[in-house]
Amino acid sequence: MSANSAEPVRRLNVVLVKAGRTKIGYEADLVEDDGDRIAVRAPWAGEGVRDFGFVRFEKGDVFTEYYWRDRWYAVKEVRDAEGGLKGWYCDVTRPAVLLGSELIVEDLDLDLWRSADGREVRRLDEDEFAASGLAERDPRAAAAAVAALDTLERLAQEGGFDALLA
Repeated sequence: MSANSAEPVRRLNVVLVKAGRTKIGYEADLVEDDGDRIAVRAPWAGEGVRDFGFVRFEKGDVFTEYYWRDRWYAVKEVRDAEGGLKGWYCDVTRPAVLLGSELIVEDLDLDLWRSADGREVRRLDEDEFAASGLAERDPRAAAAAVAALDTLERLAQEGGFDALLA
């Protein structure tokens, strides 16, 4: 390969699993894999608009998603079509697994949102987590999930995710 040719972009298929079933799968460009953290970039993969009341995810939004092989969460930086930062949507997950070109992530229901200006930090879906029965089926995983949400909330309130994502 000549010095002037660009390396081909590696595509991964991100597979989000919930309760043993695939919730959504989508293609993403691999941004970085340092052995511990995997970063990918993809357009909004949902159908139509998802309006949470405090943020809308819609066509044209771009997600830069950070997954860890040893941490129980994922952090997704969300930008609009013009590149403006909307904020960070964080999923509590089991550690990510990369198998070939598939990045497999198991969603554990708990989520956190931090607005771009940092004024709004919201814990989300704690009712879904309680109803999931994970605490009864796998108490260690449930404890790790709650600890991960607490960590994300602390990071969000103490200035955000810049140091974590650098």
